[in-house]
Amino acid sequence: MNARSLHYLAASAFALLLAATSTALAQSEPTALVDQQHCMFCHTRDAPFLAPSFQQIAVRYRGVPNAQGMLEQKLRVGGQPHWGDMAMPLPPDRGGSITPEDAHTLIQWVLSQ
Repeated sequence: MNARSLHYLAASAFALLLAATSTALAQSEPTALVDQQHCMFCHTRDAPFLAPSFQQIAVRYRGVPNAQGMLEQKLRVGGQPHWGDMAMPLPPDRGGSITPEDAHTLIQWVLSQ
C-alpha cells in the first residue's frame, strides 16, 4: 500500500469514527412526549417555523448556566417570549400538563440537537 492510499484510508476511518461518535451522542427523539405536547405545531428540528427550531434553541442556550432548568420551567408553565413575539403556550393550550421528569427529558433532548 502506498502512502497516498494509506493517507486516504486513515482519513476515511477518521470520518467514519466522527460520524459514529456524533450519532451515538445524539439522543433519540422522545416521540411520545413530542406528540403529546404538540411540539411540532410550532417547532421543527432544524428550521424556524412559528417558533425557533430545536437546533436554534440548542445553539442559543449551549453553555448558558441554568438553561436546562429555566427551559424546563418554561415548558411546564409557559412563559414570556424569548424569541420574537410569540410566547410559549400554556400547557392546556398545547397538550396538557407535563411532569418535571418529562420536561427534563424533552429539554435534554432539545439541547442535544
